[in-house]
Amino acid sequence: MKVLNFGSLNLDHIYRLDHFVKAGETEASFAVEIKAGGKGLNQSIALARAGLAVYHAGCVGKGGESLKTLLAENGVNTDCLQETDELQGTAVIQVVPSGENAIILFAGSNACVTPEQASAVLDQFGEGDILLLQNEISSLPEIIHTAHAKGMKIILNPSPYDQVIEELDLSLLSWIFVNETEAQALCRETETEKIFSSIHARYPELSVLLTLGAGGSAVMRIQDGMPVYFTTEAYTVRAVDTTAAGDTYTGYFIASLLQGYSTPEAMRRAGIASGIACTREGAAPSIPYAEEVNRVYAEISHN
Repeated sequence: MKVLNFGSLNLDHIYRLDHFVKAGETEASFAVEIKAGGKGLNQSIALARAGLAVYHAGCVGKGGESLKTLLAENGVNTDCLQETDELQGTAVIQVVPSGENAIILFAGSNACVTPEQASAVLDQFGEGDILLLQNEISSLPEIIHTAHAKGMKIILNPSPYDQVIEELDLSLLSWIFVNETEAQALCRETETEKIFSSIHARYPELSVLLTLGAGGSAVMRIQDGMPVYFTTEAYTVRAVDTTAAGDTYTGYFIASLLQGYSTPEAMRRAGIASGIACTREGAAPSIPYAEEVNRVYAEISHN
């Protein structure tokens, strides 16, 4: 079994402010940094740091050469990356003292993924392999249909949620990972039970991971054709920057399941990893390694 993440790579321009900029307002930033990011890159690094072998596919644009190097340095296979003349995708991120963020994306090279590239990449994978996707690259519908036809197990993090997601055939997926905002957009519900009921009624074979921020997380997993439910509390920390928290959770949850942990154990490990990431600045640089997560997990389990 192989794991492929077909996803974005971004250069994050991070501005630290007293508060989020309002319409018509000019606000001075007291710090600025340029770091590696993009949901795809973050999730690949999280998977790799969690101890999983992962391939990353996508497009590297002008100015983004360091992103490919960073993936390789973290043990991610970059053979499926393609270079393009388009500018590298970027993100402008506002971070306030509470650790909350607001993000503006420019797709750039991430919008250069073509159905032809997708087909060539997916020819290297087959039945039973895992495909992880987000909504920060082009050709998402074509990638999903091609992967499903090959018998791959598809996991989608539909972020950012837009018309592309509305038009996807979600019945082709094995898992969908959503936060509260994305879940509400998907099924027009806000309560966890109603979210799960709505999704299960339309997609009876689809397992769901719902992240709830400080409220922890909930899972509806389809086992032997029936939904089974799990919940876990958040790992409490003093947040500095939440930028890659969700991506860290995604990587560690997937890796934990594939490494043989039970669903509740995978949720707890992912929550710990995500909490640790919140205590550090930046996106990819904040993602912890498995040794640290395992140590905290053991301490909490012992207590």
